[in-house]
Amino acid sequence: MKAVVFLLSLLLIFASSEARPIEPLPQPHRSFKVNATQNDRSCSYTVDIRTSCSSTRYTRDQISLAFGDAYGNQVYAPRLDDPYSRTFESCSTDTYTLYGPCTYQICYLYLYRSGYDGWKPESVTVYGYYTRSITFYYNTWIPDDIWYGFNYCNAASDSKSAM
Repeated sequence: MKAVVFLLSLLLIFASSEARPIEPLPQPHRSFKVNATQNDRSCSYTVDIRTSCSSTRYTRDQISLAFGDAYGNQVYAPRLDDPYSRTFESCSTDTYTLYGPCTYQICYLYLYRSGYDGWKPESVTVYGYYTRSITFYYNTWIPDDIWYGFNYCNAASDSKSAM
């Protein structure tokens, strides 16, 4: 009987500790540089930004976004918010069409927030014609005055992707 209880206990431990994927958390990127010299607007992208239900009701903060691939192609939106209306309301999705250089697979995305209201995006999804869609899961408050996000580019390409 003790052996059966022991085996059932082991089975319960193994069943409850099955491997779960670990989602990386967004990180600050203090040395991130926007590549303002890329004026190529030959490709369009759709960006869906879902604001968390636990965010402020809306924000008047200035929100910027930059994403790109491991080869230095970068799309930059200097200001997504509308200074004359409420933007990024909690529990809502805002959709933007952005233009920039054509990219290979997008592997990094950073958000920049400046203001006093605060903002907590849930996720950002980027769709492009020449690239698979990719979703970056934030679900955390964006700090003020720093680029904050994800870089999934391989280590050999990190210097290129931070252009």
